Amino acid sequence: MAGSSVLESALQEILIVVKPSEDDRLTRLNVINYFKGVVQTVESLRGATVEPFGSFISNLYSKWGDLDITVEPLRISSSVERSRKQNLLRDIMRALQRRGVHKLEFIPRARVPLLKFESNQSISCDISIDNLLCQIKSKYFLWISDIDERFRDMVLLVKEWAKAQGINDPKNGTFNSYSLTLLVIFHLQTCKPSILPPLMSIFDGNIADLIGMRSHASIETTCAVNIARFKRERYRRNQSTLSELFVSFFEKFSMIKTHSAEHVICTYTGNWERKRNQSRWMRTPSPILIEDPFEQTENAARSVGSFDLTKIDETFQETHDKLSSVLSKNSLIPILVRPEICRLLGVRAPQRDLSPLQQLLRDFYV
Repeated sequence: MAGSSVLESALQEILIVVKPSEDDRLTRLNVINYFKGVVQTVESLRGATVEPFGSFISNLYSKWGDLDITVEPLRISSSVERSRKQNLLRDIMRALQRRGVHKLEFIPRARVPLLKFESNQSISCDISIDNLLCQIKSKYFLWISDIDERFRDMVLLVKEWAKAQGINDPKNGTFNSYSLTLLVIFHLQTCKPSILPPLMSIFDGNIADLIGMRSHASIETTCAVNIARFKRERYRRNQSTLSELFVSFFEKFSMIKTHSAEHVICTYTGNWERKRNQSRWMRTPSPILIEDPFEQTENAARSVGSFDLTKIDETFQETHDKLSSVLSKNSLIPILVRPEICRLLGVRAPQRDLSPLQQLLRDFYV
């Protein structure tokens, strides 16, 4: 394994760069307030509320992270829910255009209809309608962050690594950030001693079924009591350093394709669960199943294809092999972060692979 002190130092330097500052937080609050003003001008959304969710609310966002915002209108009739959401997003798009916003992308046929725009502060914003469940998911991750500070650090490091390796791109068949966060939770549940409990011991039940039946405050109270009990009753605290947890994360998932053939990654129970034990899992054609602990009929990794899982599996194995070698900090960091962050850290970014023609021209002129 790479010298633990070298890797630990590299990880801490990366976190200093990727963690948002107070100014970054205030900038996002200003964007949210600006968007609230836009929504207030939309006649069809009179009385609607605007709420952020996602990594910003979970405090799992990086300095360059997107901003997720949901608009909560007066109740929408379930019979026309999807078309109504699409129409409301069109109304918001027109309102933004009137404000001079031109970097817009409307995705009406997504699983959750979506409107994307870029703020004047160069923050990418994803707008959805009536997304109460995602608000609760986001707050839940914030609440479990209180159990151990290493959870947030691991999520930021793993997401940055996945972006650097090109496997945090659901549009192109790899992981979304939500499934990566669940992988981190699962790792912290299954290390010895465990750092996080099975999520069923924090809130027992399918939260998606409770929307509209129980308030945020009721769910938060239940989670707070159970989190406090877990912290109090832990036999002993896991003393692993961040670098040790990071290396063991890649070791655990270095055969993720093989394990996924017969098992489901289940953060609700905190175990690898056998597919054959649940008929709904056997009927799911996805090559990898990461059960959504809040909507247990859903696969959080549904964007991953068979070919892409092979790439993901190879990437985990290659990273583990490299971390198991004796590397200097300057050779470690390019494995873990994107080129632009390498530059911020004063490390030379790896050169992109050249095409045969580019290689020929370079050799000729050299």
